[in-house]
Amino acid sequence: MNSILMTTLALTVISAIFALLLTIADRTIGNYGEVKLIINDDKEFTVEGGSSLLSTLIDQKVFIPSACGGKGTCGYCKVQVHEGGGPVLPTELPFLTKEELEKDVRLSCQCKVKQDIKIEIPEELFNVKEFEATVEDIVDLTSVIKLIRIKLPEGEEVNFKAGQYVQLKAPLYEGNDEEVYRAYSIASSPAEKDHIELVIGYVPEGIATTYVHHHLNIGDSVHINGPYGDFYYQGNDRDMLLVAVGTGVAPILSILKHMKENNIQRKATFYFGAKTPDDLFMLDYFKELEETLYDFKFVPCLSRVTEDDGWNGFKGRVNNALDEFIDTGDNKEAYLCGSEKMIDSVIESLTKKGISEELIYYDKF
Repeated sequence: MNSILMTTLALTVISAIFALLLTIADRTIGNYGEVKLIINDDKEFTVEGGSSLLSTLIDQKVFIPSACGGKGTCGYCKVQVHEGGGPVLPTELPFLTKEELEKDVRLSCQCKVKQDIKIEIPEELFNVKEFEATVEDIVDLTSVIKLIRIKLPEGEEVNFKAGQYVQLKAPLYEGNDEEVYRAYSIASSPAEKDHIELVIGYVPEGIATTYVHHHLNIGDSVHINGPYGDFYYQGNDRDMLLVAVGTGVAPILSILKHMKENNIQRKATFYFGAKTPDDLFMLDYFKELEETLYDFKFVPCLSRVTEDDGWNGFKGRVNNALDEFIDTGDNKEAYLCGSEKMIDSVIESLTKKGISEELIYYDKF
């Protein structure tokens, strides 16, 4: 019995000493004190060291695109770190090209602020704003996709280009113990500056989508920031090919609304991919656009239909429809939004038709 007690006491003492050492290490080794953050040579902040560069910038109300909540899996939060960033981490290397490494590009979510640090970011990111807005409406588009309409505070406006996105913050809720930001394309028109609409699908165990689908209610306050993105409508006279699957419809909606409101007279065809008829939505709206928008055609494509579905439209994936319906890529450009696999297959189909990759604009998620 005595030996058991002595062993237990020894383990308790060792555990206490270990915990004390960890505390001391956290307060000394991990305590970097105040450091200087210099942005673009002309903006200087005094910040507490020890956090990631991404979270440090957010604390200073400087918002960098990030779709994975700072976990180093999306590769969006790139900035140039000219001084004080330390060595590039193995977690960054899969997302950085040789050219980017030569230009001191880092993932801000992986780079820690431990000393005075000097970085460079695009000037337009200083125009990104954060809003505490209100959920005005929630519409079920399918059993797993919702349209969220958000009203900005009185007198506030968001200025964006059709096709860009914002970040929505998922707060703490039952079952989730961390706040994260997730990127969602804006589905509303750029002319509607006091509201935005988002199309959000449910992803099992997804922090933000679980929040939206199971916890968010009309009247709730939400935090959004933006706009971001270099995927947006390009003004010219080329024929337009618009391709999306599922929630990728959001930026396409924004582009089509922009075209209609500004009476833009360009030929445009929208190939909308889904698996079954139940996965399609807003069909009446797109059919209406065929009547009201200049030279617009809507082509829904279903990849998993049976005879029982009674489907008379195109059967196959969106890239199969492009293979069948497009004769040549002359005088055409494309706007694509969807999964990486879909985007890659569509790009392959379009380039075979003779469309230059420089004229294929896309947003992968």
